[in-house]
Amino acid sequence: MPQSFSKRLLQWSRQHGRHDLPWQQDISAYRVWISEVMLQQTQVETVIPYFQRFMQSFPSIQDLANASQDTVLENWSGLGYYARGRNLHKAAQMVVAEHAGQMPEQLEQLIALPGIGRSTAAAILSIAHGQEQAILDGNVKRVLARHAAIEGWYGQAKVLKMLWALAEKLTPKSNNAAYTQAIMDLGATLCTRRQPRCAECPVVADCLAHQQGLQEQLPTPKPKKQIPQREVCMLLIRNDQNHFYMQRRPDSGIWGGLLSFPEFADSAEASQWAAIHLSTSNRLQPLEPLSHTFSHFQLQITPLLLDLTTGAPEQVMEADQWVWYKDGSATGGIATPVQKILNRLNARLIK
Repeated sequence: MPQSFSKRLLQWSRQHGRHDLPWQQDISAYRVWISEVMLQQTQVETVIPYFQRFMQSFPSIQDLANASQDTVLENWSGLGYYARGRNLHKAAQMVVAEHAGQMPEQLEQLIALPGIGRSTAAAILSIAHGQEQAILDGNVKRVLARHAAIEGWYGQAKVLKMLWALAEKLTPKSNNAAYTQAIMDLGATLCTRRQPRCAECPVVADCLAHQQGLQEQLPTPKPKKQIPQREVCMLLIRNDQNHFYMQRRPDSGIWGGLLSFPEFADSAEASQWAAIHLSTSNRLQPLEPLSHTFSHFQLQITPLLLDLTTGAPEQVMEADQWVWYKDGSATGGIATPVQKILNRLNARLIK
């Protein structure tokens, strides 16, 4: 009979686990929180430089709360899923206003903050405070679904309920912080989505998926459906100083709060808008199309370049909703495909 699941995992972690990640140094609830949110839907290697820059910009929760949303999103630009950044900012302000600037140490209070779910809250309390808390992030779901051969997509309530019950059963009463890190490390390094390294796994002896040859089939993937396609034209208004006219998007929706080019259904609509608001009949130059995939649809972008010979089109300026932008001259985050278009132009790949 093998040793308990947690004991084997902890023994493995001491020798093979990850112990030098930036958020594992100077551990605090704030640093754990930021790292856990950044790691949602994002690989560790991608997160590391973002986390380091974020901590330099906002070393404390008070610094994050006092910053403008534009500054927060500027530090988030490129990580995607921008609601995460907006929710971090809102939650920091709530912590300062309602909890005297200290992260709550109760699960329910943490879950009440924007963008913090049950697993994220549990990870904060486990890693920062050593509380006995079960977590269930993507890596842990994969480990447990395979170990117990739990079939069915874990987006289904009944499957998720089974996984939570198993997570709670296996979570030890002591060494909780080390166990939480260990099971996340196992999923990230050995029990990977593809080609899991079962021969090196410390809990392979009683892994049902391995015994049944199901490790490549489990966890059951989300049922596939065809991703709808959408098309949009972006109008790149450029002045003689190589500044681009950008619009600050509404806080809600895609790229909420970020700077972007004005969008139109087609080139005819863009030309009509330019004629009315910019008093110009200059030709719109189509540039190389760009495709950007979201979780629920794929966006086909046709950039249309419009060079102006005069200054700012003041007649369409509305408070801070429009800015002239060049190389970080304006505060605010930039959506990834918008930055790609700018990079192409600035590198003179497109004239």
